[in-house]
Amino acid sequence: MVLKNAEYLRSLVSVLPDQPGIYQYFDVSGKIIYVGKAKNLKKRVASYFNKNQQNRKTALLIRSIADIKHLVVETEQDALLLENNLIKKYQPRYNIRLKDDKTYPWIVIKKERFPRVFQTRTVIRDGSVYFGPYTSIITVRFLLDLFRKLFKLRNCKLNLSEENIRQKKFKVCLEYHMGNCLGPCIGALEHDLYTKNIDQIKEILKGNITGVIKYLKDLMRELSLDLKYEEAAVIKEKLDLLEKFQSKSTVVSNSISDVDVFSIDQDEGFAYVNYLKIIRGAIIQTYTLEIKKVLDESATELLEFAIVEIRLKIFSNAKEILVPFKLDMELEGVKIQIPKQGDKKKLLELSERNAKYYRLEKQKHQLVSKTEKNAARILETMQKDLQLKVQPVHIECFDNSNLQGTNPVSSCVVFKDTRPSKKDYRHFNVKTVVGPDDFASMEEVVYRRYKRLLDEEKSLPQLIVIDGGKGQLSAALGALEKLNLRGKISIIGIAKKLEEIYFPGDSVPLYLDKNSETLKIIQQLRDEAHRFGITFHRNKRSGEFIKSELETIPGIGEKTITAILKRFNSVENLKKQGYQQVADEIGDSKARLIFGFYKLTH
Repeated sequence: MVLKNAEYLRSLVSVLPDQPGIYQYFDVSGKIIYVGKAKNLKKRVASYFNKNQQNRKTALLIRSIADIKHLVVETEQDALLLENNLIKKYQPRYNIRLKDDKTYPWIVIKKERFPRVFQTRTVIRDGSVYFGPYTSIITVRFLLDLFRKLFKLRNCKLNLSEENIRQKKFKVCLEYHMGNCLGPCIGALEHDLYTKNIDQIKEILKGNITGVIKYLKDLMRELSLDLKYEEAAVIKEKLDLLEKFQSKSTVVSNSISDVDVFSIDQDEGFAYVNYLKIIRGAIIQTYTLEIKKVLDESATELLEFAIVEIRLKIFSNAKEILVPFKLDMELEGVKIQIPKQGDKKKLLELSERNAKYYRLEKQKHQLVSKTEKNAARILETMQKDLQLKVQPVHIECFDNSNLQGTNPVSSCVVFKDTRPSKKDYRHFNVKTVVGPDDFASMEEVVYRRYKRLLDEEKSLPQLIVIDGGKGQLSAALGALEKLNLRGKISIIGIAKKLEEIYFPGDSVPLYLDKNSETLKIIQQLRDEAHRFGITFHRNKRSGEFIKSELETIPGIGEKTITAILKRFNSVENLKKQGYQQVADEIGDSKARLIFGFYKLTH
């Protein structure tokens, strides 16, 4: 059966013409699974079957082909357009996918006798004129507001046919009385004048603001010469609005006019094609098309498809296209070039930056979204494993640190949404405990931590983790009782040897699976608290050692030692300094004492 099908496909390929066209692959059920274009149909289709395919998905496509059909066209451009339309119509399994951009807004000039101009997210091919898509709803609203102020267009849905207006079927509404509409429904505004206003709106949306401004200036001059000063003043207001809008346009070069700029950036799964529309030296539109890759499509194939798609979408008829590399395509009457220097090169680089930033923002958003989903799942698991009343969104962990009973310190680390919140970490110097007493030290720091949070009316954690067994847990619990917080915050202890989880009032520990996400988060908390505490303890011991050594030098007092510690951090660093550097810090006489004590040369 497989051999018979292979022979059938070879017979189809053998009779394909050496002409441009599109080809379609069908599976055994008769469904289109791939659409492609070709300058030479026979060579292109034969290439699928004449070599071993490295890409796994391409190999799967070839094994799924049961039938091949083709259509010859006049030009390569016709093939490009037909391929684009068929892919969008049938959405074949092995063709690239366009991200659904129905969320982007458009501005539509409705095909009506007195056209309405409004925002839409749905493009209907009914003869209406669409501009967009716009990536910023703020831009759309600004433009529509500008048009309302400039031209006072109607926004009603009445059928303003010539017959209906002549028969006076309508009455003016509140918009007319408020001065927002000029009343075409009652014949108060001539159709020709309304049409001229619509033509000016089209020019503005195309980026031809300069032409509209020139027309209005000429009109204002004529009205002034005819002594129609009030009408001229109305035109002056329109000019001010337009010039204000024009000043916000990004002008890149006065020498570049009517150019489309395309660039591409990609990762493993997606390609991002950025488009800039340049009219009279100003960027009037920017848009990024997101394409999901299916086979091992090249950057050239992806960019070619995107150029056709975007130009169709935005109704572009620009005669010049700028691209980053050579394309295997031709568009009738269009010059496709790769700029090497000057303003056009800068435009291409701007487009490339936009494509890159779009990709990075997309990846960042996906990472945040994935992290948030993971955090939600882990918190739900922790709540279940530890039998908590609420999810432990905010967790704090305490650890004591001392060496041979010296310099006792404690650390508190904070996790929010399963991730470290380092700005909330805290160190504690143990103040009331004499000697190495872990239990008393734990009670002190837990009490101080939550006494302060209560006094400052800050949020409390849902879970406290104590690095230690039943003894440390009981000490921390005692601190919570003093603050009347027992039972209001969940608290557990984790013993190091067997990773046992202890709960208040329960002598039997909980043993979590070593691969449990709950245990991993608790271990991460414990390890982070230990690291944070040890670092603080090491720095403190280092300072104490330096201080005690310096105190043995006759004539060196507390203030001098503090100045040395602040400036040089360690004795070793102090010894590396030149005499003058030390003297500048603590004075000449003190510097001589230190250099004499350590037998340093001046």
